[in-house]
Amino acid sequence: MKYIFKLVFIFITTIVIAQKPQRGDGPRAVAVITGQVIEAETNIPLEYATVSFSNQKGKVVAGGITDPKGNYKIEVPAGVYDVKFEFISFKSKILKGQKLSKNTKLPKQLLEIDSATLDEVIVRAETTEVQVRLDKKIYNIGKDLTTSGATVSDALSNVPSVSVDVDGAISLRGNENVRILINGKPSAIAGFGSVDALSQLPADAIERVEVITSPSARYDAEGTAGILNIILRKEKTLGLNGSIQANIGDPWQYGLNTNLNLRKDKFNLFTTLGYSRRNSPGNSESENEFFTEDVDGNFENTLNISERREFDRQRGGFNGNFGIEFYLSYKTSLTASSFIRIGDNDSGTDNFTDDFDANNQLIESRVRLERENQEDFTFQHALNYITKFNEDGHELTGVLQYSEDEGTELSTITEEITSPTITALPTEDIIELEDQKEFLAQIDYMLPIGENAQFEVGYRGNIQETVTDYELLEEDVAGGVFVRDAGLSNVFTYEEDVHAIYTQYGNKFGKFSVLAGLRYEYTRQQGSVDADLDDSALGTLSFDNETDGLFPTLNFTYEIGERENITLGYNRRINRPRGRFINPFPSRSSEANIFQGNPDLIPSFASAYDLGYIKRWKKLTLTSSIYYQYETDSFERIQEDTGEFTSNGVPIVRTIPINLSTNERYGAELAVLYNPKKWLRLNVSANAFLFETDGAFNGTDFGTSNFSFFTRGSAKVTLPYKIDWQTNIFYRGPRNNAQTETEGFLFTNLALSKDILNEKGTLGLTVRDIFNSSKRRSLTETDRFISDSEFQFRVRSVNLTFTYRFNQKKQRQRSNRNGGGGDGGDDFEG
Repeated sequence: MKYIFKLVFIFITTIVIAQKPQRGDGPRAVAVITGQVIEAETNIPLEYATVSFSNQKGKVVAGGITDPKGNYKIEVPAGVYDVKFEFISFKSKILKGQKLSKNTKLPKQLLEIDSATLDEVIVRAETTEVQVRLDKKIYNIGKDLTTSGATVSDALSNVPSVSVDVDGAISLRGNENVRILINGKPSAIAGFGSVDALSQLPADAIERVEVITSPSARYDAEGTAGILNIILRKEKTLGLNGSIQANIGDPWQYGLNTNLNLRKDKFNLFTTLGYSRRNSPGNSESENEFFTEDVDGNFENTLNISERREFDRQRGGFNGNFGIEFYLSYKTSLTASSFIRIGDNDSGTDNFTDDFDANNQLIESRVRLERENQEDFTFQHALNYITKFNEDGHELTGVLQYSEDEGTELSTITEEITSPTITALPTEDIIELEDQKEFLAQIDYMLPIGENAQFEVGYRGNIQETVTDYELLEEDVAGGVFVRDAGLSNVFTYEEDVHAIYTQYGNKFGKFSVLAGLRYEYTRQQGSVDADLDDSALGTLSFDNETDGLFPTLNFTYEIGERENITLGYNRRINRPRGRFINPFPSRSSEANIFQGNPDLIPSFASAYDLGYIKRWKKLTLTSSIYYQYETDSFERIQEDTGEFTSNGVPIVRTIPINLSTNERYGAELAVLYNPKKWLRLNVSANAFLFETDGAFNGTDFGTSNFSFFTRGSAKVTLPYKIDWQTNIFYRGPRNNAQTETEGFLFTNLALSKDILNEKGTLGLTVRDIFNSSKRRSLTETDRFISDSEFQFRVRSVNLTFTYRFNQKKQRQRSNRNGGGGDGGDDFEG
């Protein structure tokens, strides 16, 4: 029930107002009002239900929330009031015209579950809470013990439908083209779309994650896989409250995070602060065979290269989120917030390479050392406005947001031949400066029509600019002077403007609900390169592209019964090529491996269909869906031999993104939440999909068919002495594209948690990747080379955390309803 409690805090509208006597008047009488709120179906007290007192003008004069036994005790000035009782997902009750001139105990109030909500069905479980709506599923991850002391990226790996690869790439239903939003908007907090930033933010900052596989017209059309919307914590409990969390682990890591909130009558102050440093060692190995074409057109093995890499990444920095919400009136509020991130990352890569001839005789051994320092400074300022004209959903919201990210990356690469003789090679220095700016403006208007219908219209504008200054300096000879490489040094400026308007309408007809919308988006993408080369062989160096389109959405729900639903969704999406994918100048991960953008990339468009089914029993909940997507001009990264060689005679391989003609995706997913005993909670999900691509590049056919799947399971057990034990298991099956086959891998986490200090504190122990098995093993085959590799992004880690809460109760899960819930009395972190 944590998700519901959080929403109650966020949407509490009652404010206790201390009435001061006016000069010349006598003291005004105060009445103490008591009572109890319980759930009608189970006769169980409703904790955190809201009780508000409105005067005859409709203004909320006083209010409060119920305690764990459903009781309330509220002081109000003597007068006549309408008393309203509310709890999320329950039908509200109002006692009208109550004359309260003395201490009064009101009748016990029984609230019933609101089964007539337009687009919402609630499913509850101890390890995962799910709210299923017409266009999305909402997961509260707060009770997942394995996220204690973890990052946002780690937390996402435990969300159904989502998978995180060994190198941190985030996928939704196996598709990496997923749009990541923070609080419903593009944000610098998410790193301007880069998942790297998510690996540096604490998971404790998350309130919930919205998995939007069939986005309504309200959301960006960007992201053919769908949208992950990360909602950050912002408490609204009266008074000063918060929590502090400290963690330490091995490989060495430590951090300190705090959430603070101060709620007064006219404003709400909130902040999340965090500092952390962590070491993330990794490793990789690869065996590469190169082939040369003879005069008869046959390919013969001429060179074999064995590589072993050891990574040592040290990431650290400070994150701060500050905000204040002003209550201009009981209808209108204005929120100003700022986010800041200061990052200081150091990494080192030791690359050991052996070259062999066709007879497997050693030709040469080399050691290449790469040392990199990256400093980032990110800030974001936002202003949010909301007016709620009434409590039925009639509201106007507006957002202004400015973000900027300044990054400096300094790399030094030294290399020497260690066999047959020791020979130093020229050193390289790489200086990369990147400045990203983004301005966002958004306005949304929602108008209820009748009892079950709602109309919505809105606008969003995004203006972005990214300037990347890349400079490569090389020694002319080992130990000599550094010379600028004019062939690779450049300044790339990328600008993207996206303007969108949308409208949508939702209604409920008996057991049938519909949400239909239409979104129009206009995009202008401009790129220019400032380089020493006037006539580059790289092709087009500047571009100015415009794209627009209509993006319809349609979502249906049919209620077979109170515990059974069918959903059907359709939406059209777009995938825009971005800076790195269209920057024509190559960047190097090693001397023999380069990545080069393709300025000729055009946006891809996809149409997606989703059919879902949900069924709830007393202790078990089943959610499932089948889906299909057809994408045109889809992106694919391919590798090819450039025909060029390093100074040591090693062939240079290029990775480049291209537009394939079509990409079809078929899939099915299934999730089961089962609570057979009070001490045992189980959560199992699986996702299987088939990708079929069709397309060619430079005369090579890259069409392929790929079937893969991933599955996860979570078991949470309450041991003696109130110790919670949770195990999460994730397995991703084998997969392939036109050139590469990748083996499956297993990932297992273990966590223990124990409350101390009268439940004000919690100790947690987490072991991530307990079997040290999260490794990507892949085989790439082309006519020119074969590469067999293994890559481990991060080794097994152990983390110990301590959380302390002040003026903040640890919320309690109430009894199971609608078949998915816990059994009552089980604690979880608030």
